[in-house]
Amino acid sequence: MNKRTTQLQDTRRRILEAAIEAFAELGFKGASTRDIAARAGVNQGLITYHFMSKDELWRASTDHLFSGYRQRLLERLQGFASEDKKELARECIREFVLFSAEYPEFFRMMVEEGKRPDDRMRWLVKEHLKPMYDYFMRLVGSGIDIDEKQWPHFMYIMIGAGGLIFANAPECRQITGFNPCAKKAVRTHANIVASLLVP
Repeated sequence: MNKRTTQLQDTRRRILEAAIEAFAELGFKGASTRDIAARAGVNQGLITYHFMSKDELWRASTDHLFSGYRQRLLERLQGFASEDKKELARECIREFVLFSAEYPEFFRMMVEEGKRPDDRMRWLVKEHLKPMYDYFMRLVGSGIDIDEKQWPHFMYIMIGAGGLIFANAPECRQITGFNPCAKKAVRTHANIVASLLVP
């Protein structure tokens, strides 16, 4: 790979990461390409070079975020040796919590986009949320003692329990004096959520 290709890929990655941060914080309407360029430390023209529109940038940043989660989960499960279905379910939950701690934008973006039944939400459900729900619950479902009709409750309880503390970390620190993003705290939270949901 030549130097220019490497630079272009690095610039694209920085734009995507800045876009995820901006969309999670400000929503699609509130985030501007000017702000995203500033966060990425690039000229605004580079955004239109890599992405034709703000909508395309939003979709690409969402793809980037979800593909990161899928890759991480697959890598974790490749090294998972236990045949215990409950422990597999716990491990999937732990991995979701660890990802949520590292990328609190994931939770914020889902809350932001989940409020409006528009084209972006429909695209997000079709491309990412529904396939992720189906895959995750197939993995976890055999390890939990609830009827399949209750899986939506389980999923949303897990998302809230696993992600809210990191998405609202500044609030948590103000209320409790506790830093939920400290490495040991993240691991403890992952274990607590996994144990509560899969006793």
